[in-house]
Amino acid sequence: MITTLAISGYRSLRDVRLELDMLNVVTGANGSGKSSLYRALRLLAEIAHGGIIRAIASEGGLDSTLWAGPERFSRTMKSGEHAIQGTVRKQPVALRLGFVSEDYGYGIDLGLPPPLTSVFPHDPQIKAESLWIGQVLNRRNEIARRKGPLIQVRDKANLWQEVLTNLSPFDSMMTHGSDPREGAELLLVRESMRNWRFYDHFRTDRDAPLRKPQIGTHSPVLSSDGHDLAAAIETIRAVGAAEDLDAAVDDAFPGAAIHVEFSGAYVELLMQQKGLLRPLQTTELSDGTLRYLLLIAALLSPRPPSLMVLNEPEMSLHPDLLAPLGRLIAAASRRSQVIVVSHAPELVTALEAAAPVRRILLEKELGETLIRDQDKPDWEWPDR
Repeated sequence: MITTLAISGYRSLRDVRLELDMLNVVTGANGSGKSSLYRALRLLAEIAHGGIIRAIASEGGLDSTLWAGPERFSRTMKSGEHAIQGTVRKQPVALRLGFVSEDYGYGIDLGLPPPLTSVFPHDPQIKAESLWIGQVLNRRNEIARRKGPLIQVRDKANLWQEVLTNLSPFDSMMTHGSDPREGAELLLVRESMRNWRFYDHFRTDRDAPLRKPQIGTHSPVLSSDGHDLAAAIETIRAVGAAEDLDAAVDDAFPGAAIHVEFSGAYVELLMQQKGLLRPLQTTELSDGTLRYLLLIAALLSPRPPSLMVLNEPEMSLHPDLLAPLGRLIAAASRRSQVIVVSHAPELVTALEAAAPVRRILLEKELGETLIRDQDKPDWEWPDR
């Protein structure tokens, strides 16, 4: 479980540090920074897949993603006595991401390339990375580090050993230093991060793939776009969770039932609704109904992730479905750590009624995202 999340210099998240529990809900007004927090989590996950540089480039490059305000606010700026203006910079330009789990902590520092040294000057470079044991990084608990092109790990004698000396500035030590013999801890953390799961955009439009028969194959994990819904539902039944599946459907749609129809190698989901003489095909189901069925398939996955992040799961759902959804998410949080980003008070209320929830309320002040009513946990970033 992730216990602490730290983000610095990303969009409105100038310096955000927050504590997490098994079930967390991030709320706040429009523009308060919920989407930025979600996207920062996705950037963290991209590190383990070797895609963080490309992910930042797709957002417009480092210049576009960096905090746009001053490095710090003076007292007179906050009081309104003086206009917001740039101050003398004391720290290098940086986008920093990190987290602490129950076992390990990890932090990464991305910065600008030296002038005239890169073919792609808007791409960031990885300046420093660190992996440590415990809650706060220090010299004694650091077990792997990267500075520039050099990766070092501690051996059994607690001495630093060089693993790589020519690491490219766009490659992470997570992907290039995770060796089962010399970098076993890096490998463990990398695989845990690769296990994180994100759901923020299910296609349910008329031409969406899930509205058509799909190739049926064992699918313990629903795809991020939901095209394999029928296969994922049938996999849930096959592993012996049919009762949980049927209960989740009945909780949201009383008297309804779903089943999968096979046609050779193809499968299609059908839904029998109370009062109808025949089951409805996915082409006939509403966007909201399909979206809820997708959430059921994601949350009842036979292969639960260490972390699942749901971005605005209430989208397209009728208010009557938010209470069942809250119960479904609460049940999933007993198997996986869950972060829900939502601006639906009904869903937040349903979550809090179903399980212990850490509510993370975001607010904006002078363009900066702040966490209301929470003290910042201790944190140290790796040195460049």
